[in-house]
Amino acid sequence: MSNFLNDLFSKVFKNEGRIPVNHKENYLVKDSEAFQAEQWAGSPEGLELMGKVYTNYHLKRIQIEEAPQVHVLESKYAYGFAVTYDEPLTKETFSNLFLTLGKRVLALGYFQVSLDRKIEEVNEEVKTTEKFYFKPPIQNPLSDELLTQLYGNISIEKISINNQPNYLKVLATYYSDRLYQDPKPFDQFLDQLFSVEKNG
Repeated sequence: MSNFLNDLFSKVFKNEGRIPVNHKENYLVKDSEAFQAEQWAGSPEGLELMGKVYTNYHLKRIQIEEAPQVHVLESKYAYGFAVTYDEPLTKETFSNLFLTLGKRVLALGYFQVSLDRKIEEVNEEVKTTEKFYFKPPIQNPLSDELLTQLYGNISIEKISINNQPNYLKVLATYYSDRLYQDPKPFDQFLDQLFSVEKNG
């Protein structure tokens, strides 16, 4: 009888008074993880996977889908893409891809503003978002010069649901302020990000 009542009360008062998980913290990439990602990026496996993501982005633009699926993100002031966690990605290569893209944004002249991790409860699932945020270099232009924003502000997010990889998102967000030059083309950013010659 007590089990029946416990079950009943747990259903009737489900989650009442319980505070949903919501935590955010800054963190640093371990040296061992950074080294592993760097080794992977220059390996045949890493080069093949980076090439596949780059190719699948362009295929998606002409309505052809290949694994891993790449989604094209476009709005008035932002461009980007998302990569769904799918074969041939593994947990390890998913993480390596995230760290490699972050390092390559730095190589384009950006500076890292933050790297944080947010853990939140969404629809009774635990969503973990790890996020790099980058800004163009600080400038001291002449009074009549416009500021360059390169490709805009860059964010890279790695999202997991219940500790399982879900997708990775790269987004370039532009300044619309007239103090800034127009951003460089997003396709040029992609070419630089995935260039074997520059980064291999």
